[in-house]
Amino acid sequence: MIRTKEDFKEQYSQQLHQMFGRSIELCDEREKYEALVRLVRIIGGEINQENELSDRDGKKVYYFSMEFLIGRLLENYLINLGIRDAVSEGLAEMGSSLESICECEADPGLGNGGLGRLAACFMDSIAALNINGDGMGLRYRFGLFKQKIENGYQVELPDAWMDDGHPWGRKRASDSIIVKFGGKVEREYKDGEMEYHYVGYDCVKAVPYDVPLIGFGGKTVNTLHLWDAQPVHDNIDMDAFNRGEYSEAMKDKCDIQAITSILYPNDNNGIGRKLRLKQEYFLVAAGIGHIIRDFKSRYGNNAWNDFPNKVAIHINDTHPTMCIPELMRVLMDDEGLEWDEAWDITTRTISFTNHTVLPEALEKWDIAHFSELLPRIYMIIEEINRRWEDSIPQGMDQDMYVVKRHTSVLWDGEIRMANLSVIGSYSVNGVSALHSDILTNSVFKDFYTINPEKFNNKTNGISHRRFMIQSNPSLTNLINEYIGTDWQSDFNQIEKLKMYEDDLEFLNKLINAKRENKIRIAKYIKKHMDIDVDPDSVFDVQVKRMHAYKRQILNGFKILNLYNILKENPEYPINNYTFIIAGKAAQGYAFAKSSIKFINSLADMVNSDPVVNKRMKVVFIENFCVSNAQLIYPAADISEQISTAGKEASGTGNMKFMINGAVTLGTMDGANVEINDLVGPDNISIFGYSSDETENFYRYGGYNAVQKCNQDPRLQKMLGQLVDGTFADSGCNFWDIYDSLLKQNDEYFVLGDFDSYFNAWLELDRAYSDRMKWGKMSLANIANSAFFSSDRTIREYADDIWGL
Repeated sequence: MIRTKEDFKEQYSQQLHQMFGRSIELCDEREKYEALVRLVRIIGGEINQENELSDRDGKKVYYFSMEFLIGRLLENYLINLGIRDAVSEGLAEMGSSLESICECEADPGLGNGGLGRLAACFMDSIAALNINGDGMGLRYRFGLFKQKIENGYQVELPDAWMDDGHPWGRKRASDSIIVKFGGKVEREYKDGEMEYHYVGYDCVKAVPYDVPLIGFGGKTVNTLHLWDAQPVHDNIDMDAFNRGEYSEAMKDKCDIQAITSILYPNDNNGIGRKLRLKQEYFLVAAGIGHIIRDFKSRYGNNAWNDFPNKVAIHINDTHPTMCIPELMRVLMDDEGLEWDEAWDITTRTISFTNHTVLPEALEKWDIAHFSELLPRIYMIIEEINRRWEDSIPQGMDQDMYVVKRHTSVLWDGEIRMANLSVIGSYSVNGVSALHSDILTNSVFKDFYTINPEKFNNKTNGISHRRFMIQSNPSLTNLINEYIGTDWQSDFNQIEKLKMYEDDLEFLNKLINAKRENKIRIAKYIKKHMDIDVDPDSVFDVQVKRMHAYKRQILNGFKILNLYNILKENPEYPINNYTFIIAGKAAQGYAFAKSSIKFINSLADMVNSDPVVNKRMKVVFIENFCVSNAQLIYPAADISEQISTAGKEASGTGNMKFMINGAVTLGTMDGANVEINDLVGPDNISIFGYSSDETENFYRYGGYNAVQKCNQDPRLQKMLGQLVDGTFADSGCNFWDIYDSLLKQNDEYFVLGDFDSYFNAWLELDRAYSDRMKWGKMSLANIANSAFFSSDRTIREYADDIWGL
């Protein structure tokens, strides 16, 4: 172990010589980085050995997720081990820099947005709380994509994050699992029992690359198993190769490797849908295979009744839903259990988190395509559905046909994965109080009527270690100065800051810490976008996945309206502003891509205007990822959380802004509701329709977008500007946005919420003008943020769901 900088210098020098045969002076930055990673891995291995020798024979949780947006790990792990300062000082004495070495690390392309970052925060807290738990994910070679903005448009490039290797991931070829696709199932009636034989299938080898998960305090090291798709035998078609058909000769290998090449391949066509289905089953089959093998090695071949007491499997949204039929398949076909026993084990082992109420996000698969690719899994789903329909209690308030329509897994030629998740899990949770209410009162209402005991809420949380301690050293040092360091391991102690709400010295230091972070992101913006922004302006920030319901267009309309005001009156009495927006649009989502173009066109118009650009700037930060997020969150003054009420399950960006002292401008949606309850109405700005109002509009009508437009001259002008050539310099009119708001009656109530939104924003502007008032508001958000630690969330999962 490393306790002092002298310990570090000695051990690090040994690593450099062992790996590269030379001293630090002769090593390049990449070599220094790889040696430091290896040293941290060795320390993690020592901790793991100690854990193996201690009693870790209790229940273990396996967290399945299609995404793990883990970010860079090196500095985070140095913090968790308590040796960052020793390493930094030691490197400085050796003539190097920890900061420059950390810059060698690429952001792993293992996720996209909130779902993947939540999974990463959860794994961080599981390790920090000394819980025995591993993650199951895929090792995407090219991630989602690397976003590039060209002429205002999003361009998708391969995210080649592993070009220089990924030294955190250790290949475990001997732990590979064989995954089977296609083929057919033959039935044989033998000795009074029906047997199923899966034949004619294609095999793919799932190879795990294990990444250590080092918990804060250095007491626990868990594992993130990232599965890579490889051929069982590394062959090529020699006949095709000798004919000069080189691509054809490598086709089978390329088809297999495609399974783990890209996160969320475009599914606007049948080939893309098939690849997505392959990805999901590949993850599930590899993960379940690993769990079963580990269980049998520990407890033998006949301890299945004890399986739910030793194993908890949690599925993060519907992507890993096939854990349910796959565990059934293994227990019945491979281990010889009867249906009833296998079903009892499965439904006492698997729990499910739902993350969305959007119908298009509740996964469905075409039965014909699914049954062709996964014939045995489909047979099991078919039987699960038959037994479920037979079990629906008679005498419910609704007609039996309606209940089946809402709850059946198989319906209208499709497999409904959310319904399968509910039926096959012992626990179903939402991720905010409002979201969980919507699930039980609407989305899963009939399920809740039948099995209310299954449903519960677990409001999301974030890792304060990643998004405050690591991301915001200025604020961290200030907090340490006033309340000590115990809050780093027990975030509930952050509430001690409340005693300084009237301390002018503290509030001034808090405001100055924010300014340091604004200077830091201003340098990043200048370097990467060549835009000068004023760190003394208000930083108004919206960073999240691009989607119509997240309403980047509403934010754009606020900026456009302000532009129009300042063009007429450059002395309009508001503060100066820097508007920062970032986020990726899915490859096949045309409206989201058009929204990016609109924001960038708006930015070009504002930033090039010699009058307006003295009062405001607009910046779209390309390729939003964990690393630049760690610069953005600490710099924000205003946190834009403006989704249509009832559409955002929770959000976690709102929490990351909150713990860094930003004030929320938002709707009563997702976790904004709980933020409002915690900080009080004086420390947040809420606007817009409620979720009940938007639901009534969807259900009963009564919303008229054209009427909203005609009643507000500002809206009339801005809608005209979308199509009248105002943005001609950017080479684009925005008829698609115009039509979505007027011809399609503004599905997400951008026009209906605009007036309330702009007025709420003006209220925050007035508050910001009073320096001490704003400092108090910022402090209130920080001091009341303990509830949103992922440590709290994971304790609730462990106690209430996993039984750990």
